[in-house]
Amino acid sequence: MFYLCLAIVCSVLVSVWLKLARRYRLDVPQMVAWNYLAAGALVALVLHPSLEPLRQPDAPRYTLLALALLLPAIFLALGASVRHAGIVRSEVAQRLSLLLSLVAAFALFGQVPTLRMLAGLALGLVALLAMVWRSGRAAGDHGAAAWLWPLVVFAGFGAIDILLKRVAAAGVPIAASLQAMFALALPVALGFALVARQRSGERFTARSLAGGLLLGVFNFANILFYLRAHVALAQNPAFVFAAMNLGVVALGTLVGVVAFRERLGRVNALGVLLAATAIALLTLS
Repeated sequence: MFYLCLAIVCSVLVSVWLKLARRYRLDVPQMVAWNYLAAGALVALVLHPSLEPLRQPDAPRYTLLALALLLPAIFLALGASVRHAGIVRSEVAQRLSLLLSLVAAFALFGQVPTLRMLAGLALGLVALLAMVWRSGRAAGDHGAAAWLWPLVVFAGFGAIDILLKRVAAAGVPIAASLQAMFALALPVALGFALVARQRSGERFTARSLAGGLLLGVFNFANILFYLRAHVALAQNPAFVFAAMNLGVVALGTLVGVVAFRERLGRVNALGVLLAATAIALLTLS
């Protein structure tokens, strides 16, 4: 449970640090880029991956390239979602992305849906709609961005999870795939940062470099502790998966409402409860 709790905390810290970026005058595109430098270095130092599986003729190179493009793009979307919609909605949207993974499991990987899974899917979709619902004064605070960015996060993380499953199905160990993805994502993210610099005039700064390296530490720590939680609780992987998702939703809601005073209407609060119920239905045996 110790590793699981650390994974939950580090996952929420990623969103918290993105939320605080403007307060500390940090440029998010630069942070996302340098995050991959730190995360990639930590993968090499801590996990010591063998890259031999990536040299095999049947290695999923195109899938890894797709992930290298998608990872920094969705990380930027998460930053925009946290800024415009808040931590609570962003974390729930990210965790509900398992709905897309499940649909892909039915359509692409031959998994047979059960009544319980279908009920979880339906409930999850209702929860997603409830979470992005904005009415009255709240709807005018950030306009369409307040509901659009969480939906992008939902779709993006779902696509990433599907691609990761394809990499795993090809027999590539998780450490090797992480090393490849982070190494390939770094130049892509730097390209995004350069484009953002051209548009905004924001210079590359040591402050944003330091903020990005810290973001990379949180990102890697989230992955590392989650993997170690699976090792420590190897007899019950479904519990680890469910507890991780439910824990992030619960802690993200607490931090968003208490620390950042994010406003949740009745429909949004109902969405949080429905999301937790859907995740439990889909992941707990």
